[in-house]
Order: sequence, then structure tokens, then C-alpha cells
Amino acid sequence: MDGTRQRRRGNTRQRIQDVALELFAQHGYEKTSLREIAERLEVTKAALYYHFKTKEEILVSIFEDLSRPIEDLLAWGREQPHTLETKREIVRRYSEALLAAAPLFRFMHDNQATVRELRIGEMFKARTLGLRDILIDPDAELVDQVRCVSALFTVHAGMFLLHDVEGDPEEKHRAVLEVAIDLVTQAHRGAAGS
Repeated sequence: MDGTRQRRRGNTRQRIQDVALELFAQHGYEKTSLREIAERLEVTKAALYYHFKTKEEILVSIFEDLSRPIEDLLAWGREQPHTLETKREIVRRYSEALLAAAPLFRFMHDNQATVRELRIGEMFKARTLGLRDILIDPDAELVDQVRCVSALFTVHAGMFLLHDVEGDPEEKHRAVLEVAIDLVTQAHRGAAGS
């Protein structure tokens, strides 16, 4: 069992979220029913409805809970000076937030078409655009704007595309972070020179 699930154990709402995310990942969002979630939990549908009326409510609650560090990071980043160290810290913290909520973000990656149709798709997009806006200097050249956006996607790609690549997970994480921070550093230096 991964660390996210262990930390989130304890109450019925969290058990529902854990089981639902597991079933969504195994069978897909569309093919998982509330009845299946209730059966896996060994509760009645009425007991499940007490906490959540729909699958989307469950998924939104998972997203809100597990992406709270990203929301906190956005708030923090908006209050910081537009320095290179702030940008590096944003990339580091964003990487850690994605890692901490890996099962959710893997599900979102594997089910992009479904996620786009649900409220969490817009929520995630808004958070990603918020991070982009903090990283990009207002007067940056286009190439430096692309570097900042690429830094965010490097963090994403590192989680999803390197997951099955052989190697130590910590080393892969450090390598991804190094590349993302290099991109932000190059962009910041380019903006400082213009």
C-alpha cells in the first residue's frame, strides 16, 4: 500500500475515496459504478450516498484533498518576490505535491478524456495555469516562457513517462527535478538579460 493511502486511512469518507480511486484506476471512471464502490467497501449504497451522491462528487473530493498542497503553493507563490529562488522553490514544491498524490495524478493522466469532461479537469487546468503565471516573468521572451511551461511539463512527464523505466525512483525524481529547475533557471536568466 502506498504512503498516500496509509496517511488517508481512518474514516469512512477517506475509505470511500481510497476504494473509489483504486477502482477508477483499475476499471476506468466510466466503468466503475457506485454499487461496485459500495460492494468493495462492504456497505450499502445508502451508506455510500450519505457521504457522496455521485461518482463525480467522490472524484472532486479526492482531487480537492490531494491537490490542496498545490493550492497552498499557488497562494504562497503569489506573495513571493519574482526571484529565481522563488521559481526554483515552486518547481520543487510542485514536484513534491505531485509525488504525494501520485495515484490521483496517474489516474488523471490515464483517463484524460474523461477528466476533461469533469469539473476536476478545469480545476487542474486552472491550477497549472496559475503556476505558469507565477513562473513566467511578465516581460519574458517567448522562448523563456516556453522554458517555464516546459519545466512544469517536465515534472509531469517525469512522474508518468518514467514510472515504468528501470532505475531508482529517487534518482529519477532528482534527475527530473534537475532538468525542470535548469529550464526555469535558463528562463529567468534570459528574462533578466532582456
